[in-house]
Amino acid sequence: MILIRGGRVIDTEKKEEREADVIIEGNRIAGIGHYEDDGTWEKVINAEGCVVAPGLVDVHVHFRDPGLTYKEDIRTGAAAAAAGGFTTVVCMANTKPVIDSTETLEYVLDKGRQTGIHVLSCAAVSVGMKGQELVDMEALKKAGACGFTDDGIPLMNGELLRQAMEQAARLDMPISLHEEDPAFIGNNGINRGETSKKLGIYGSPAVAEDSLVARDCMIALHTKARVNIQHISSAKALEAVRLAKKMGAKVTVEVTPHHFALTEEAVLTYGTLAKMNPPLRTEADRQALVKGLSDGTIDIIATDHAPHSREEKEKPLTEAPSGIIGLETALALAVTKLVDEGHLTMAELMAKMSLNPARLYGLECGYLAKGAPADLVIFDPNEPFTAGNFRSKADNSPFAGWQLRGRVHYTICEGAVVYSCL
Repeated sequence: MILIRGGRVIDTEKKEEREADVIIEGNRIAGIGHYEDDGTWEKVINAEGCVVAPGLVDVHVHFRDPGLTYKEDIRTGAAAAAAGGFTTVVCMANTKPVIDSTETLEYVLDKGRQTGIHVLSCAAVSVGMKGQELVDMEALKKAGACGFTDDGIPLMNGELLRQAMEQAARLDMPISLHEEDPAFIGNNGINRGETSKKLGIYGSPAVAEDSLVARDCMIALHTKARVNIQHISSAKALEAVRLAKKMGAKVTVEVTPHHFALTEEAVLTYGTLAKMNPPLRTEADRQALVKGLSDGTIDIIATDHAPHSREEKEKPLTEAPSGIIGLETALALAVTKLVDEGHLTMAELMAKMSLNPARLYGLECGYLAKGAPADLVIFDPNEPFTAGNFRSKADNSPFAGWQLRGRVHYTICEGAVVYSCL
């Protein structure tokens, strides 16, 4: 048995916190209250000054396995997740081969079981992620897929998407959508605006995102499917989601730490390390995202952890791939930029990083209570540290070297310590 003493225990369901001890027995929480350290515990963790919260849940990661393991693999991705306080992650389907068959899905899930954390996976919506033919959604659900997504590639065939949503609704499975219409984009990864003008490139205007978000929110409304809008970046797209929710659509929306922490000007400082799809946008967009987090329109914080090799990221701006790693900086960025600046309480933040993403996929995690899974993160919200020395195989992050607050001390999954900085 493990005794965690004297921490600020977060109740993500009530969005409250209290000072308490937590007892872990086996893979479950045996109690939350006040207990004596009588010397009978197998391990005692002093959590004074620390937050004790449900293990974080990231519904948007790329572990590049199978096929692209020079960037990342399931083992190194899971190690990065544990170091960042995550006990559950959901892998995207754009591997090589694409996760559109039960065989590839089972490969990912089998390797995930060997990592010490919960590694889940979506399957693709379309065969080969080509947007032409639907996968066998029922068979993939039976094989263990927790949802469907063609993330990385937008689904441009509206009728195919309608059919996919109808099937997903019948199977009670969520669909997550990457919303960028390529017809509007000259150069992906860089917002069309003042920065793109300085760089002399066309870039990617917000209308590419706004138009697809509006379309897909309406399809979701008509099909009654559970739809997750991925990595939102535009204020107008967020307004479309807000309207769809008021109309009764079962739409959730996620935002990344880089989109609420940075703007398009970061490209001038960090170059390709600030290139991602959808791109960093204006300060007005960033402020709208922060407001969307505080007023509840944005449900989930997800990393879109997207590792690339140094050689790839060192290519010219218009040739380098988009995306950055995020698992090891997400919590600290959220504490520093959202909680410390007064936009969210700690309990509200933890709900967006654990309970809400768990609910999207119907997972039994994201909360602390007697009998709940013993998946926890213990971190000091006031402890400064320098981001870097990543456990990911990749280091493509503009946040390396940043001074942040919120150092993870322990990550516990199924009652076992899978990461400790002490």
